[in-house]
Amino acid sequence: MRILLLGDYSNVHATLAHALRKLGHEVVLASDGDGWKNYPRDIDLKRKSKRMFYSIGYYFRIWWQLCRFRDFDVVQLINPVFLPLKAERHWLFFKMLRRRNKKIFMGAFGMDYYWVKTASDCKTFRYSDFNMGSQLRRRADNDIWVTDWLLGPKGELNRWVAAACDGIVAGLYEYYESYLHDWAPKLAFIPFPIIPAEVDESVLNRPVDKVRFFIGIQKQRSSYKGTDIMLRALQRCVTALGEHSEMVVVESVPFSEYRRLMRGCDVLLDQLYSYTPAMNALEAMSQGLVVVGGGEPEGYDILGEHELRPIVNVLPNEDDVYEKLCWIVEHRSELPRMKRQSMEYVRRHHEYLKVAQRYLDFWRERGK
Repeated sequence: MRILLLGDYSNVHATLAHALRKLGHEVVLASDGDGWKNYPRDIDLKRKSKRMFYSIGYYFRIWWQLCRFRDFDVVQLINPVFLPLKAERHWLFFKMLRRRNKKIFMGAFGMDYYWVKTASDCKTFRYSDFNMGSQLRRRADNDIWVTDWLLGPKGELNRWVAAACDGIVAGLYEYYESYLHDWAPKLAFIPFPIIPAEVDESVLNRPVDKVRFFIGIQKQRSSYKGTDIMLRALQRCVTALGEHSEMVVVESVPFSEYRRLMRGCDVLLDQLYSYTPAMNALEAMSQGLVVVGGGEPEGYDILGEHELRPIVNVLPNEDDVYEKLCWIVEHRSELPRMKRQSMEYVRRHHEYLKVAQRYLDFWRERGK
């Protein structure tokens, strides 16, 4: 098959492209590298500036590039907003892709209308990026997403693309649940793809005397993702149990550097309000780290996983995170076993070639 992957978040499409090529398919990945994360791509769609002169030139560059994207068997968009342009600019480009290629699919991999809408209903999820029980989480960094997606042109575009595409792929339980009510007939849940890391078993089995905790901070999304709360809990834990714990804190570094810094750590703190591990956490688990974050029963159930429980699930409050981190330090003899479970979880459910085959099966099935 000839496959075009357009846009990228969290290395999802770059990993998928690698797997599809291994399986013998022709793949083109065009993206802006997801900003400063700088994920690999075949065609660079990075926008250097939003100043008028650069914007006009960029618009025509995108036009010229998308005119060349034709005769693909499958086009998959990372999001309804798949280019670093305003939502209003996407309608024309989507129509071009729809007209010149055989099938077009949309990813439910992150922020979009259906995720914000469902998470804000205060019923579907016990907690999320947008609600805490029956109460909305009203913060400036949350309200901007509500304005963008529920009340603005992005939401209109999202609803239109969902109706016009051949199928929708959700990468997490939360995103699948967000699309299920409106788009069940064309919706599939396919786990995120991860390339299993090569880990020295002797290092993995080594007793841990001092637990190294790793946390990555994105300043603009810290309170939205809960890393501000997790960092405070971690600081408390290291202060209380510093003889047997330490923390590694990194802020807004490229993906390759992030992976390098994560190596040698034991535990990753990630996404306080999530039900399930996303790409960042899964990448860490593949390297043998234990994840503190989203590990709710719904996430295991959608995978059909009834044995492994590698994720240290936390409730979205500082005290619960603090207690779980202290438990890890006090029971650090359990870490080798937990690390092996992390790696096995990724092998079972996220191994990139298995995941790529599920994509191929879904693409072939839809639009027959």
